[in-house]
Amino acid sequence: MTHNKQLIRGFSKRKKEERIDFLMEQFGWSEQIRNWLYTFESENSDFQRIIDELSENPVSNYHLPYCLAPNFLVDGQMRCFPLVTEESSVVAALSKTAVFWAERGGFHSTVISTGKKGQVHFTWTGKPDDLQSVFPEIRTRLLAATRTITANMQQRGGGITQIELLHRPEVLPNYFQLDVSFETLNAMGANFINTTLECLAEALPQIIADHLLLREAECNIIMAILSNYTPDCRVKVWVECATKELLGLDGLADFPERFAQAVQIASADVSRAVTHNKGIMNGIDALVIATGNDFRAIEAGAHAFAARSGQYRSLSSVSLANGLFHFEIEIPLAVGVIGGITQVHPLAAFSLKILEQPDARQLMTYLATAGLASNFAAVRALITQGIQQGHMKMHLSNILNQLQVPEAERTAIRKHFQGKTVSYSDVENFWKGNRHDATNT
Repeated sequence: MTHNKQLIRGFSKRKKEERIDFLMEQFGWSEQIRNWLYTFESENSDFQRIIDELSENPVSNYHLPYCLAPNFLVDGQMRCFPLVTEESSVVAALSKTAVFWAERGGFHSTVISTGKKGQVHFTWTGKPDDLQSVFPEIRTRLLAATRTITANMQQRGGGITQIELLHRPEVLPNYFQLDVSFETLNAMGANFINTTLECLAEALPQIIADHLLLREAECNIIMAILSNYTPDCRVKVWVECATKELLGLDGLADFPERFAQAVQIASADVSRAVTHNKGIMNGIDALVIATGNDFRAIEAGAHAFAARSGQYRSLSSVSLANGLFHFEIEIPLAVGVIGGITQVHPLAAFSLKILEQPDARQLMTYLATAGLASNFAAVRALITQGIQQGHMKMHLSNILNQLQVPEAERTAIRKHFQGKTVSYSDVENFWKGNRHDATNT
């Protein structure tokens, strides 16, 4: 391997072929690697152009399985969920859970709110009371300054819904925030929010300086940016059935009580809560990625919401009352069905077609449904057979690929491990033992 200590400038201006040349030279790789990179590219030149333009400095494509989980009955409508994940057990669990709850009335939802927010962070050296006293006038001028940016969104029923002035001296001396609330309708709205906030940040110092009471003090903008903590963009999804229907499920006589205990532990113990919520995000992220939404923003917002009480807790909850098993999730989900790559990426647009062109509120519901279904499947497995039996069974194909087992020998291995817990070492030992026996024969 070569080690070039010189800085590489203008790399983004190079053609893709030149960036691949750089890889070949930098690591001393053969033409075989170049050809291998090209095998991951689409034969459809228009599709490949779109993929290349989604990011910076592309040299190839990185493939993940695009899967389907049918039979989700959500608010009385049957839906098929497109999922992008390399975790086969996630898709299997969602599919199984969809059928289980479709037979018991399906998933139910309510969208609690759809607000998003951002902040302009600044310092001001005057008296806080003076700034607060004239802020209604400042707010009016700030709204006027953003009118050209927000006009189209306002015509559709969205835009800025509130601007508050917050004084936060415990953070920094003379530190203030403009806390700005938005409604972005069917768009996730990140670009709209950030553009609006930057406009507010540009206008604020002059608006303050124009006021006779404030002009002696100094206003300095620190930054302007949206927040991915969106507790006011929240949805609740639940399933329920008679508790007696779950008695004896998977051979567990007290299934409902054991299930509730597992969720209660996740609500009280942070070590369990993190893994519990990761299982929720397994389902949500797979659907988020399929629809071209920002899974990193959603992850950040969800985990912050889980810690809103001061302790990180489960995002789902269970109640057993009046003979009813009730399992629900309440979670912030800031997503869109227009803008971003939701319609630019062909498979993202295709996913929305599979979901029958939902609006943003419906997509929030479907995402929370996927999260609750994934969570139900994981907890169900944990309190009965354990997580590894199903997980490693689905992982068997990956193990066979990793061991480079010839296709002709895979049938016998799959038959041997049917109904058994699978581990890498068990598969390897069984395969080598079979080969040894065959050689001796």
